[in-house]
Amino acid sequence: MPVRSVLRSIERTILRYRMFDGVRNLGVAVSGGADSVCLLHALAELAPRYRLRLSVLHLDHGLRGAESRADAEFVRALAQSLGLPFRSRTVDLSNVAGNLEQEARRARLEFFAGRIAAGEVERVATAHTRSDQAETVLFRILRGAAGAGLAGIRPVTTSGLVRPLIDTDRADVVRYLAARRLAWREDSTNLSPDFARNRIRHTLLPQLAREWNPAIARTLAHLADWAGEEERWRGGEAARLAADHLYRRDGALLLRAAVLQDLPRAAARRLVRCAVAEIKGDLRAVDFEHVEAVLSLAHDPRGGMARLPGLVVCRSFEWIRFAPPVSNPPWRVPVSVPGCVAIPGTGLSISLEIVDISETTDMSRYVYNSEMGCLDWKLVSGSAALRSWHAGDRYQPMGAAGESKLKEMFQRGRVPVWERAGWPVLEAGERIAWSRRFGAAAWCAAGPETSVVLRVLERDAARKTESE
Repeated sequence: MPVRSVLRSIERTILRYRMFDGVRNLGVAVSGGADSVCLLHALAELAPRYRLRLSVLHLDHGLRGAESRADAEFVRALAQSLGLPFRSRTVDLSNVAGNLEQEARRARLEFFAGRIAAGEVERVATAHTRSDQAETVLFRILRGAAGAGLAGIRPVTTSGLVRPLIDTDRADVVRYLAARRLAWREDSTNLSPDFARNRIRHTLLPQLAREWNPAIARTLAHLADWAGEEERWRGGEAARLAADHLYRRDGALLLRAAVLQDLPRAAARRLVRCAVAEIKGDLRAVDFEHVEAVLSLAHDPRGGMARLPGLVVCRSFEWIRFAPPVSNPPWRVPVSVPGCVAIPGTGLSISLEIVDISETTDMSRYVYNSEMGCLDWKLVSGSAALRSWHAGDRYQPMGAAGESKLKEMFQRGRVPVWERAGWPVLEAGERIAWSRRFGAAAWCAAGPETSVVLRVLERDAARKTESE
């Protein structure tokens, strides 16, 4: 492909994805390799057309010693020859114990995000080509990706990255550099079979091209384009479903099981992924089996739990809850009267107040409702404590025919399992005197003969109670 054709291809990509709309200061990520050198020279030529001010960004991963330092000096000199500002950073990834490719990518993204956050640039252009796109899509197919995963490398990201070379083959990049007689650096690690991407690039893709499809790279890139556009459209539909059906509460998301039962399975999967992404922050390591486990919960009226990477999904009665994994240790707090006690792990608090009763007092104000209960202070005065319920707790609420276990009350009251862990009860003399929602115990409930009432009032930090 002639030089002018390469530039026209790059410009078509820029215009199609509106990469530079609202951009005046553009960072160009340059490693010194062929792709990034081509990108920098092409953008330097196109910059006046878009009124862009370019600056060169280089990250030294600290992995190849003198070779890495020579790359940095090469890029510095290249920026200087074009009269462009040069920004560099050095990190040391030589002792990374985990996935080195992933850590290197994380370091680069952090570097670029820092330049954007500092206001030095509005966006950063990286030199991913159509060949990179093909490798990425094939890699993700082999790992079982679908939908969003098949979209591969996004031409434009919400974090401010743009890929002007995403429709340009690596072979055309090399021809462009040769025609312009431009030098570049070769990264020795690009030949190492230790990295999965190198094995795909140097072994698997060439084999597929020889034995199956000579245009395999272009075919995979077209698949990514198709999947990306489909994903954008379906993502909008999923966002509307999420807005209609996902409810945020106490750091978790709630979704009615019936919604997942009634939706087409493709839409139900999208909605599950929306919920997971909102709670977890991403969909990393969340695969087909995880999503199917959630859908199984939706169709199982017995309820249950599914553990996904970075979150726990529970079904209780008609609700499904997506939440980060947390521990709920038992708690016990001595109380003083009057006083107010915060319930650990919730936005609730329990207020204890003394009210003197006279003949003119309207006792209807002190009838128990879902947020308040009234006890006879003479019967419960002394040592008292608020604590979380535990298995085996039982008492007789005022108006009930007899004692019941709290667990049975939860079932009858359809209290979801995730609300039970820190459920508060008031204990007096080792007996339950009051429980949230179920109210005062019959043995100590305020009655006509009560002269001093202990008012137990539930307060929610998110709203005022109707009783106040």
